[in-house]
Amino acid sequence: MAVYCPLIDIKEQRVGSAEYIYAGIAMQRREFCSARLMCGAVIALSICGVALSHAADIAPAPKNWQLPRTETGDPDLQGVWTSATLTRFDRPDEFGDRLILTPQEARKIEGTEEQFVANAAKPSDPKKKEVAGVCTNFQFGCGYNNFWIDRGSQVIRIDGQPRSSILIDPPNGKLPPLTAARRTQLAEHRKTHVRYDGPETLALAERCLLSFGSSSGPPMLPVLYNNHYQIVQTKDTVTILIEMVHDARIVRMNDQHVPSSVRKWMGDSIGHWDGNTLVVETTNFTTQEGFRGSTENAKVTERFTRVGPSTINYKFTVDDPAAFTRSFSGEIPFNKTADHIYEYGCHEGNYALPGILAGARAQEKNGKSAADATTSSAPE
Repeated sequence: MAVYCPLIDIKEQRVGSAEYIYAGIAMQRREFCSARLMCGAVIALSICGVALSHAADIAPAPKNWQLPRTETGDPDLQGVWTSATLTRFDRPDEFGDRLILTPQEARKIEGTEEQFVANAAKPSDPKKKEVAGVCTNFQFGCGYNNFWIDRGSQVIRIDGQPRSSILIDPPNGKLPPLTAARRTQLAEHRKTHVRYDGPETLALAERCLLSFGSSSGPPMLPVLYNNHYQIVQTKDTVTILIEMVHDARIVRMNDQHVPSSVRKWMGDSIGHWDGNTLVVETTNFTTQEGFRGSTENAKVTERFTRVGPSTINYKFTVDDPAAFTRSFSGEIPFNKTADHIYEYGCHEGNYALPGILAGARAQEKNGKSAADATTSSAPE
C-alpha cells in the first residue's frame, strides 16, 4: 500500500551541535512512499520508516552466539536490515580528527534529536501560515513533517564507542577533494545540461529510475527515509533489495566482471567470501550515476560481516583516481528489523514530470530560461 508524500529540496538542517545533511538528497516535487504497516484506521509509526528505536550499534556478540549459516555453509546474511542513524556521512568540523565521540557529545546529539521529535509530534498550529513559494520552515507547508522521517535515534557505535562520522578514512572524516580535471568536467557538463530542458536533464531519482542519495549505492548509505534492505542468498547469487525506489542489486558470486563496454545501473557487482565476510567489488557504472562527483570508472569495494544476531558490519572503500585526490572508506552497522518492505510506488515520472517541464516552458514564454526557472523555483 502506498501513502502520498509531497517533498521538497532538503539541503541542511542543524540540530544543536549536530549538523544533519541527508546524504546530499535533492528530492524534487513529490513521490509516493511505501507504507510498511497499515491496518484499518490504525497507522503504525513504521510507515515510511519512523524507526525511532533503531539502534546504530555494533556491539560484541553474546558469548553463546554462533554465526548462522545457509544450507551451503556460507555465513547467513539474510533478512531485513536498516541503516538509519543520526551520524553524518562526513565529520562536522567541531570534532576535528576525532572519530570517537565522548559519551557527553553522543548524549547531546541523541538528546537534541529526542527533543526535536517530541516537539515535532505536537499538534500543528492551523493559524500559522507560510508565504507561498517560500519554504523556510521544513516542518510547515513545505513537504514532510517529522512523521515521515527515518533518521534513527542514535549515533553509530562500534564496540560501544560512539562515532562522529560514517567516513573513517581519511582520518579527518572529510570527503577528499575532486581533482581539478574532474571539477572542469562537471562544470562543462552543467553548461550543456540545464535543468528542466527535458526529462534527461532531471535527476534519476526525480524520474523514478534509481533511489535518492546513495541508498541503492554502492556505497549504500542512509537517506531521509526508507533505509531498509532485504538480503536473499543462494550459492551463486546474493540479491539486495533496496527499499527506496525498489532497486535490486544482484551480486554474482565467484564470477568475472562483464566487459568494460557493458555499463549497468548500480554497476557490475562480483562477490566472494573472505572467511566469514562477504566481499563485493563493483565496477562498470553508467555515466548517468555518480557518488559526490565520482566517474563511471569508480571501483567500490564493500565488506559485509555479520557480527551478532542483529547486526551486520558494513564497510566500503571508493577508489576513483579520475575524480578524487585519494580513496575514502566508511563504516556503518546494518541492524536487523522485524519490518517488512513493501513496494515503493514512485509515480513522479508518470504524473509530475510533464507538469514540471510544462512549467519550465511557461517560464520561458515569460522570458525566463530553464536555468532561471531552477533558481526561482528551488527553495533554499
